[in-house]
Amino acid sequence: MTPMRIRMPEVGIASLWIGSALAATVLVVAAPVPARSQAIPSSSSCIGCHQSLEDERLAAPALSFPDDVHAEAGFGCTACHGGGVAGEPAPHEPDDGFLAVPTRGEVPTMCGRCHSDAAFMRQYDPGLRVDQVQEYRTSVHGQLLERGDPDVATCVSCHPAHEILPPDDPESSVHPLRVAELCGSCHANQDLMERRGHTFDELGNYRESVHARLLYEEGDLSAPTCNDCHGNHGAAPPGLSSVRNVCGQCHATMAEYFAASDHVEPFDVDERPGCVTCHGNHDIHEPDEETLTARSVAVCDACHSDASDPHGGEFLVMRAFIDSLRVAHDRAEAILEEAENRGMEVSQALFELEDLNNSLTRARSAVHSFHVGPVAEALQPGFDVAHAAWGSGLDALDEHRYRRVGLGFSSAIILVLIIGLLLKIRDAGSRVRPAGPGSPDEPRDDPHVPSGEDGTPAKRAEP
Repeated sequence: MTPMRIRMPEVGIASLWIGSALAATVLVVAAPVPARSQAIPSSSSCIGCHQSLEDERLAAPALSFPDDVHAEAGFGCTACHGGGVAGEPAPHEPDDGFLAVPTRGEVPTMCGRCHSDAAFMRQYDPGLRVDQVQEYRTSVHGQLLERGDPDVATCVSCHPAHEILPPDDPESSVHPLRVAELCGSCHANQDLMERRGHTFDELGNYRESVHARLLYEEGDLSAPTCNDCHGNHGAAPPGLSSVRNVCGQCHATMAEYFAASDHVEPFDVDERPGCVTCHGNHDIHEPDEETLTARSVAVCDACHSDASDPHGGEFLVMRAFIDSLRVAHDRAEAILEEAENRGMEVSQALFELEDLNNSLTRARSAVHSFHVGPVAEALQPGFDVAHAAWGSGLDALDEHRYRRVGLGFSSAIILVLIIGLLLKIRDAGSRVRPAGPGSPDEPRDDPHVPSGEDGTPAKRAEP
């Protein structure tokens, strides 16, 4: 028989990431006696019996429990279910301390028997927090549980009983890649949310966000998901005044600019939730220069609609500055590439030109000051880099022209020398003629000298 795992439930408000620490003893139910005071009895009899049962509800926990973090730590069934002593089967009698299934309201107390005890938890994981139950009771979920909500999320809503895995295990229900879907099992449930007056499109919006792209497509596990902004055991919507602090955990520079701006007080007075006013919350998209124009109309005009207001068009001026730097970058890059294509060495200048992107990044952060001055100041080093790169490109092209002119002169001189040498050789050749008929070096026949029979001059008689 193949072991079965119980996957996340369809109900329960699970917008929080209750870390595996809180549910570390949530196997099914709470035993009336604290687990720390119990010996750890053998669970082999429980497992062996339950695995052979035909009722899937009773067999499935026994099949999945061996991989649970509690089983790996040496805990058996009676650590949570109670009703037994070391080495003996657990009786299924409430009078003997056995509890099969706890009520929803009993679950946090049962988990907290171990996870709120610092001395006990130190034996297994000294770094594990022991205030999860207290945090949970202050959360929206904890308050709903206190009011008797029958569907609210508890420990086992996020940490399935009998199959709790470490958070860094890809199969864990609270692994970063699974958290959004876990929360969405309740918060994307239209019926469940509408009955409580809540929206249910958060998961769909998040899937379209830049954060989801970084997490799911690029595998960046540091990208924020639900619990990074809402908390886990103490999950709650960020308040108006705390949104910028939540976003500032990652976007620290932007948060500093905003905190120093003159928009903090007006935003608070008008109950505008900081970053969310411009960027949204779950459906955050990667901003660009086009966004500055759109936000200038959609957001700024809400307060700066008067044409005489000098601050109404600041975003448009910011964009003009940023566009100017982009033009300067493209212009410098074009001339450097032209020089490179002509064989000039400009790799260092091209490398230094990329520093201009740092200025663009700083300028996008400075936009959150809501004034042109800081943006222009952040862009100035980029303009200096672009100017220097443009100058390097001009120098390289000038050197290329100089080399071409020098090569032309050199080639002309060499050509003249070659022509002169050829003429010299020709002149020298015309002065030296080979011996032949009519040549002055060839002896001529004397008509007064008789010839022999063979036509050669006859030898004169010796006197």
